[in-house]
Amino acid sequence: MENKKILILGGSGFLGHAFYKELCNYFNTYGTYYSQKKIFKSNKQFLRYDVEEDDIFQILSAIKPQVIISTLRGNFAAQVVAHQHIVEYLNQNDCRLYFISSANVFDYYSKYPSYENDKTLSESIYGRLKIKIENMLLRLPKEKMGILRVPMVFGNSSPRIKEMKNLIINNEPVEVFPNLVLNVTNDDKLTQQIHYLLNRNKTGIYHLGSNDLVHHEDFIKEVLERVGNFNPILKRVYTTNEERYLAVLPKINKLPKNLQFTYQEIIEHHILN
Repeated sequence: MENKKILILGGSGFLGHAFYKELCNYFNTYGTYYSQKKIFKSNKQFLRYDVEEDDIFQILSAIKPQVIISTLRGNFAAQVVAHQHIVEYLNQNDCRLYFISSANVFDYYSKYPSYENDKTLSESIYGRLKIKIENMLLRLPKEKMGILRVPMVFGNSSPRIKEMKNLIINNEPVEVFPNLVLNVTNDDKLTQQIHYLLNRNKTGIYHLGSNDLVHHEDFIKEVLERVGNFNPILKRVYTTNEERYLAVLPKINKLPKNLQFTYQEIIEHHILN
């Protein structure tokens, strides 16, 4: 198991890099980067990949991974083509793909939390992109793919927290959605869960978020109290008059107790600085 070759697409991004740091001590792990950061250029395990310009086949045939983790971002049409090529590779090689999907594949259904086998339907462009790629993967043999649906991701160095801090420092309002009920995760929890799925060769659809729900406004208020001594301006945005859910909960594929967590644990993970 130790020498399994893993390729993380989007390995220089927030989540991709967290996965790389977790897995590189256990597996022969490679990543792709797009940014011009020196740390990735000088790292022999990282290859430059531009989703709009480059063909993913070249990277796949160079590395010959047994596991691909896709956290790709960027041009939506280019992402679709890249995943079509990955599917061709999976069909021809002994390899499986873990695709980081999103709770947004359910953003059209707003009255309940969503479970693994619920039908996907989205009204956002982002949600529809994820559905399109999920549908490609659902045609593969089950042992070839894992669809990992993730709710909003937080963490001290997460883009969400950085953005909030910037808004507060510039005296700009932070948007909160008082009617939105969601579950959450952070980079650490997600990384541990992925490591487990990899080790146990788990496949299928997984919902990887806190096992309880919270209102967006309450959650953001508590997180902001932890990340600094701010007096933030909150801008309440009401998209509907009723409560709206954006939560992915597990019913079929539950992880072991030590990998389950509450939203309070995600809040407490933020460091006061």
